[in-house]
Amino acid sequence: MVRGDGSGAGGVDPQQLWLNSDRPRKGRKPAFSRAAITAAAVALADAEGIDAVTMRRVASQVGAGVMSLYSYAPDKETLLQLMVDHVSGELSPPDPLTGDWRADLKAIAHAQRALMLRHPWLPTALFNRRWSLGPNTLAFLEHALAALRPTALDGGAKLEVFSLITAFTARLVADEIAQAALSASPERAAAEARYLAAVAADGHHPELAEALSAPPRPLTPDATFARLLDRMVDGLDAGS
Repeated sequence: MVRGDGSGAGGVDPQQLWLNSDRPRKGRKPAFSRAAITAAAVALADAEGIDAVTMRRVASQVGAGVMSLYSYAPDKETLLQLMVDHVSGELSPPDPLTGDWRADLKAIAHAQRALMLRHPWLPTALFNRRWSLGPNTLAFLEHALAALRPTALDGGAKLEVFSLITAFTARLVADEIAQAALSASPERAAAEARYLAAVAADGHHPELAEALSAPPRPLTPDATFARLLDRMVDGLDAGS
C-alpha cells in the first residue's frame, strides 16, 4: 500500500506470493486457507497490536500447528505483506474519480486514513519496509494513477506522488494514535504543555514563542488532517 515501486521484501518471490493459487508450498494440504490465516492475523493485530502477531499465536487462532503455517507464510515478514494487502481490499471499490486530480488525491488520502484508523497497526507495519504489491494494493494504486492522469506528470512522478500521499497519511495517523494515548494521561499532557511554555519564555526561542502565541487552530483529528492534507496537495506541482 505504501510504495509504488513494486519492491519485494524478505526475499519472498512476488510471483510465488501473489500469482500462484492458494496452495501450501510443501506437505499435505491442511484444513485451512491462506485467507483464513491472514484474517486471523489481522484480527489479532486489531485486538492486541502488531507485536502480538507471531506465527505461534496465529497458528493457535486457526487451530493449526506452527509448522503447517509456514507452508503458507514462511516468515512473519511475508505474513505482514499478506495482512497489508488483505486490509487494502477494504479500499475497493473506491469512489468514482471526478477529474479534479487534487480533489481525487484528497479523497484517496481520506480513504487511507479511515483504513488505518480501523487497523491502528497498519502505519507501523508500513514503516521501514519495502512491500511487494498484492492484488488489492495494485487495484488501489491503479485508481490513484488514474486520478493523476489529468496532470502532466510522467509515470515515475505519479508513483512518487502516490508514495508521498500514503507516507504522509501513515505518519499523521501514527501521530493521531499517539496523541490519543497521550490525552488518556492528562498529567503527561499537562507536563508537556508546561515544558513548552517554559521553553517559549526562556528568550532563546523567539520563533517558537511567536508560533505558540498565535491564535489556536481547530485541533480535532479530522480538522488537523484535512488542513495539512490541503496544504500538501494544493502545493504539489503537476507539471514535473
